[in-house]
Amino acid sequence: MQLKRVVVTGLGALTPIGNNIEEYWDGLINGRSGCAPITYYDAEKFKTKFACELKNYNPADFFDRKEARKLDKFAQYAMVSADEAIADSKLDLDTLDKFRVGVIWGAGIGGLETFQNEVLNFAAGDGTPRFNPFFIPKMIADIAPGNISIKHGFMGPNYTTVSACASSANAIIDALNTIRLGHCDVVVTGGSEAAVTIAGMGGFGAMHALSTRNDSPKTASRPFDATRDGFVLGEGAGALILEEYEHAVARGAKIYAEVAGGGLSSDAYHMTAPHPEGIGVVRVMQNCLKDAGLNPEDVDAINTHGTSTPLGDVAELKAITKVFGEHAHNININSTKSMTGHLLGAAGAIEAIASILAMEHGIVPPTINHENVDENIDPKLNLTLNKAQKRDVKVALSNTFGFGGHNACVIFKKIN
Repeated sequence: MQLKRVVVTGLGALTPIGNNIEEYWDGLINGRSGCAPITYYDAEKFKTKFACELKNYNPADFFDRKEARKLDKFAQYAMVSADEAIADSKLDLDTLDKFRVGVIWGAGIGGLETFQNEVLNFAAGDGTPRFNPFFIPKMIADIAPGNISIKHGFMGPNYTTVSACASSANAIIDALNTIRLGHCDVVVTGGSEAAVTIAGMGGFGAMHALSTRNDSPKTASRPFDATRDGFVLGEGAGALILEEYEHAVARGAKIYAEVAGGGLSSDAYHMTAPHPEGIGVVRVMQNCLKDAGLNPEDVDAINTHGTSTPLGDVAELKAITKVFGEHAHNININSTKSMTGHLLGAAGAIEAIASILAMEHGIVPPTINHENVDENIDPKLNLTLNKAQKRDVKVALSNTFGFGGHNACVIFKKIN
């Protein structure tokens, strides 16, 4: 069977450094930190008092009051970013065969704030179960693609992938294969997350996973730096329109890039910690290159998972060296989490978008906040430190890993 080619024809983003694609890209290339003290609740008693919240986001700009009340923030973010991507794609929704349009979305947690608030309200009451009738529909992770499809009438495959922080990368790979196999012409894909909540910050804090650099929030997310002490929690969404190549060409669509391939693997090692030698990460990149029919020396840029954790950053860079050998020193390696924080289930989507935009503009966004050299990291690696670098990126790879040992890797290339 001849697999169909798949391209990206639309992008949408809602991030801590920009509420649309243009703002997001401006934040990336200018090395803007999205981290600041938490405003959503009183964090005084928490170990970590900062996060990468959205700035100037108002649901009233996108939803009427009644609709907004029925949507958890993670679903709102999904719909806003998907609408931008659909508009950017210039798809004609009136003539499109909507039975051949799917929505495959990633979310690692889903409606955490909704769940938290309903339980707190019950606990504060007299024991009578007075739950909001929208509690379950607002909370469940699959409601984001459900709402996107309902709004636009898309009747192809519709579901959510859940693999912790790898969720939206998994969604992109599923969307790729759905179109490759001829089941759809178009898939709206990506991911969203809204876990900057009492429960989210408290839970990750109890795991000692978060940075506690409360004296300097803006510099807290510092991948590859010797003094990194944990990740910074972020929120938001990223959306991509994936389309069968001939379908896109026939309607004269702008093509950002080709989705060349995707890879998956499992660490099968530990619930939260990466394998110290990065065995699963080595395999996922090898699987991705094989799926794309590309060689290691073809890759120009890698947006790492790079969460700013002591173990994870080193393990990933070791894996890159194993896969790419000496060519690793010729690759622009970066971590855009240094600016956006870690968007959990949405990370793969917004970082894939960053890779695609780097290809389009010929600029690799920086890894900011790097001050101290880590002796455990190969000094010959170009980690694109502190300042964006011009580069003709023909092939870009994006890594995303999740608690449970889930590894996902997506590779994009300039269209021929």
